[in-house]
Amino acid sequence: MNTNDRSQLLTEQRNPNSTDIDKKSTLEILDIINAEDAKVFAAVYKERENIAKAVDLIVDVFMNNKGRLFYIGSGTSGRLGILDASECPPTFSTDPNMITGIIAGGEKAVFQSVEGAEDFPENGARDIQQREVNHRDIVVGISTGGTTPYVTGALFEAKKRNAKTVFICCNPEIMPSFDIDVIIRPIVGQEVITGSTRMKAGTATKLVLNMLTTTAMIKIGKVYENLMVDLKAMNAKLTDRAERIIMTCTGIGREDAKKLLQAAFGNVKAAIVMQKLGIDFSEAKKRLDANNGFVRAVLKE
Repeated sequence: MNTNDRSQLLTEQRNPNSTDIDKKSTLEILDIINAEDAKVFAAVYKERENIAKAVDLIVDVFMNNKGRLFYIGSGTSGRLGILDASECPPTFSTDPNMITGIIAGGEKAVFQSVEGAEDFPENGARDIQQREVNHRDIVVGISTGGTTPYVTGALFEAKKRNAKTVFICCNPEIMPSFDIDVIIRPIVGQEVITGSTRMKAGTATKLVLNMLTTTAMIKIGKVYENLMVDLKAMNAKLTDRAERIIMTCTGIGREDAKKLLQAAFGNVKAAIVMQKLGIDFSEAKKRLDANNGFVRAVLKE
């Protein structure tokens, strides 16, 4: 496909449901946007098997390879990857280097457009080279249109380095010219404002990224029941949540939960195990380490 003429892409087509949106009242405009947004969930659902394949690759990278996950994209796609990556350390106590978002144009492009940064595949390849991506890692390229040279250049370089690769796009039939391990393709249709993929395509991308990391975190032991037991109590809100998680899991009151969290040096998992099994921090930590951090496995043991 000629990437200089993107007129044939579904995401660049005009949406027949919004051709006269500029004539509508405020409430009518909102209704049109809302009706189109409702289509996103079905599009993501249809891709659940491919999302599951990508999750399994990510889990293998984390558990067996001790590798890293990289998101890479431009514009909205790049920003969404950075957002998802940045939320994992406080929520799941991941090492900041475990999940990284990369955007065409670098840090400046997070806050304002860096024109032309996405047009060169060698820029994407360079960013992969600089992170020393290797066979233990996985790279998720995000390009809602599917034709961003920066992203395809990054994925090609990652493939050369034997990393696992995942491609997220919102257009049918767009295929990189080289093998990709998993392609996730939520087809959300034409945007309300023609070509504005920050809307439905961006929403679909955010949902997919949430599913990738959240499911991977569950499968590597960062969640017990439906509680984020590996959070870092870095502020008042997270400290309150940590105490409430301990209270929920053990049945003790707030003051006892505070003391227990302190005795566990802020480690929520250890606090739960200490209370439920009547052991000290050192023993709780030892048992958690022996069970790869899975609280349920420790309690079952």
